[in-house]
Amino acid sequence: MPRLGTSILLGIENFAVFTLYVSGYGLGSFETSVALAAGYLSIAASQFLFGWISDHVSTRLGKRKPFIIALAPLLGVSFVFLLLPGLVLPDLDDKAALFYWMLGWDVVFRASYAVTTPYQAWMAEQFEAGDRPKVSQLQNVFNYIGNGLMAILSLVVFTQVTDKIEADASTIPPELLCIAVVFSALLVSLFYVAALALPVEPVREARSGPLQGLKGVVGNKNFLRVVLMQGVSGFGWSITTTVMLTYAEEVLQLSTLEYVVVAALLLLGILVFLQLWRKHMEKRGKKPALLKIFAIAAAFLPITLLGLVPMESKLLLGIVFILGVSMVLGGWFLLPYILYADIADDDDKRTGELQAGAYVGFPSIFLNICQAIGVLLLGTITSLPAIGGASYSLGYVLWGPVVSGILVVSWWYTRRYVTLDFAWESKV
Repeated sequence: MPRLGTSILLGIENFAVFTLYVSGYGLGSFETSVALAAGYLSIAASQFLFGWISDHVSTRLGKRKPFIIALAPLLGVSFVFLLLPGLVLPDLDDKAALFYWMLGWDVVFRASYAVTTPYQAWMAEQFEAGDRPKVSQLQNVFNYIGNGLMAILSLVVFTQVTDKIEADASTIPPELLCIAVVFSALLVSLFYVAALALPVEPVREARSGPLQGLKGVVGNKNFLRVVLMQGVSGFGWSITTTVMLTYAEEVLQLSTLEYVVVAALLLLGILVFLQLWRKHMEKRGKKPALLKIFAIAAAFLPITLLGLVPMESKLLLGIVFILGVSMVLGGWFLLPYILYADIADDDDKRTGELQAGAYVGFPSIFLNICQAIGVLLLGTITSLPAIGGASYSLGYVLWGPVVSGILVVSWWYTRRYVTLDFAWESKV
């Protein structure tokens, strides 16, 4: 249930905040990218810290629940202030103040998003390996219902909100205020329901201290290879999720009705491809599925170049673009829930110690640094000048081929060096 709220909030932050601040509040694309990059760095530290600590604490509520109870409200509050600087800032034409406001609240938002790390550690602690694809699918059903709602809000409501703010930066559109408050309250409520209703994770005595346990995690070579694979591909995925909405608005220039059609297809495509990828993983294994995801995405994303081709209507291109992106993101987002739980389980079978929190949280250090570099790269690309009389930067069509190249490297590295399917899984 909590994945519904986190998907909506993080989805809006990923898909709409860049557009909201650049097109609405008039902050430069590079400054906006710097603020988003700082947010990625903050979550890099906090997800590891709270996951690692939660492995080695003991309370009557267990290891994970105290962190969930403390961090969820902070995540909701920071989301409200991130979307609505006009609630406090007296002059939104002061771009320096606006930049620091976005920087500060995006850092707090991303840091408190670490509430998902102790929550996700339950995957390895409460479910066997054979159940995890189904568990991940159920989590992702809530994720993608949230993503569908977020997509509709981003593609329809946020487009209109951005236009209103662009016309008058001092205005606080009531629909934006309602979205921020309602979905923040929903997120906090769902996390509290989970914390109150779910059982305390099984108690296991730690065989080593926090530093010794961390040394074992860092010494897991296959784990580090998986983290590197995710980091390299994360350059591409962070660019894709950040700029997709802006591409649809700036390049495809879809009407409001066309946005509704595209948003509906996005939700439908995500739900369909989620089921298809889950079945494919169960039948063929996780690594073959991941290699297909990389290959399909690398072949598909250069479609953004078609935005340069004059067309009377770009609705068909928008439909194809959205369905293709939903296909590859649907498969990609299904995997991380399973990978770290399986690797933690594999380590447990070798060492007798299950450190689910560390295995979930440690990768955030490297992955979010890579995502930060990704959005900085996006800021650089989208700062390129327009060509051929276009009203948008050349970078808004070049990002697809750039991501494609990144994913080709990710495919090669995964195929050659990474283990995702373990021999003991067939016996579970």
